[in-house]
Formats: sequence, C-alpha cells, structure tokens
Amino acid sequence: MKKNLSMVDRLIRMIVAVVLVLLNLTGVATGALAIVFWILAVILGVTSVIGFCPLYAVLKIKTLKSE
Repeated sequence: MKKNLSMVDRLIRMIVAVVLVLLNLTGVATGALAIVFWILAVILGVTSVIGFCPLYAVLKIKTLKSE
C-alpha cells in the first residue's frame, strides 16, 4: 500500500473529520445525518493517519509528489 496523500490533503481530511465529530458531539447533527457524519469522520481520520486513500488509488489520483 503506497501512500498517495500529501501532507496538505491529510491535514484537510483531519480537520474535516474533527469538525464532523464536533458537530455530532454538540448535537448539531442528529438522526441519520449524525450516523453519516460519524462514518465520514472515521474514514477521513483513518485515511489521514495512514496516508492512503483507496478511492484515490482506484481513480489513479495522487496528491503526494514523487520521491
């Protein structure tokens, strides 16, 4: 599994994940929307930490510059 996310991409994903979690914890998002936000937050957080996005791999997108 080769990394395909740049540091900027990873940072943006982590910020969005934190915002989604905060929206859930403060009660702004409820019901089905809250469940969707939790799922998205987990996906964005995990892909940010590992530096690999499976969707980017399928679409052959790479924001990480070649080494």
